[in-house]
This record gives sequence, C-alpha cells and structure tokens, in this order.
Amino acid sequence: MERREMLKTVGAAMAAAVASSALAADHNHDHSHHHNHPSNPYAALIASSSDCLKTGEACLAHCLILLGEGDKEMASCAQSVNGLLAVCSTLGRLAGQNSKHTKAMAKVAADVCAECEKECRKHEKKHEECKACAEACASCLKECKKLSA
Repeated sequence: MERREMLKTVGAAMAAAVASSALAADHNHDHSHHHNHPSNPYAALIASSSDCLKTGEACLAHCLILLGEGDKEMASCAQSVNGLLAVCSTLGRLAGQNSKHTKAMAKVAADVCAECEKECRKHEKKHEECKACAEACASCLKECKKLSA
C-alpha cells in the first residue's frame, strides 16, 4: 500500500470515529422534554457498545498505520477490531430501538468482544489504542453477559 493510499484509509477511519462519537453523543442527549417514554432498559449496553465503537475506530486506525509501516503482527488485531465494529454497531442500534433481538445480538457481541479483548491485550503494553479498546471490550462484554444472567 502506498503512503498516500494508507493516509486516505487512516483519514477515512478517523472520520468514521469522529462521526460515530458525534452520533453517540447525540444519542445520549436527553430527549425526555420531547417525549413521555420510559428510559431505555438497555442504556448501559448502548453506552458500552458506543465506547467500543469509539475506541475500536482508534485502534483500527492505529493498526492500519502500523500495517502500512510493515508491522504484520497487527493484522490479527485489525481483523478482530473490524469484526467488533460491525457487531457493536448493530448491537447499539438494536438496543437503541429496544428491539426484541437485542438479547440474541448481545450473545454474539459477547463472543466478539471477548475475542477482540484477547487480541488487543497482546498489544496493550506497547499500544495505548489497543489497551483502550481491550478495556472497552471488557466493559461491553460485562454488559452483554448481564442480559443472559
């Protein structure tokens, strides 16, 4: 991958991270003054999956930079984080809609979060992005497990 292509990829990943952070912030805005609905029972799950998205985007961007520099040991980390982003995005959307499929998705997300945490822990002492992602995965895993308890 040429340096220019890598920078475009990293830039796109960072833009996605900023966008997902903005969406998460907007999603957490108190809309109670507009509606008279009870609060979402999945609020903690929504927050933890949003945190996974934010830290995961930063971790993936970091992995892509390192991969572009020839550090092939980050490939597994990038792959696990990529899967995490897909699953946590879906989990957050389902939970936000109070969907009947949230519990089933949380079971899948628990497995994906556990795998991603394990992979990121391998790099946490060397890369702060991996440490943050691993900790977010652990938190989301905890919230996912609460639904199956």
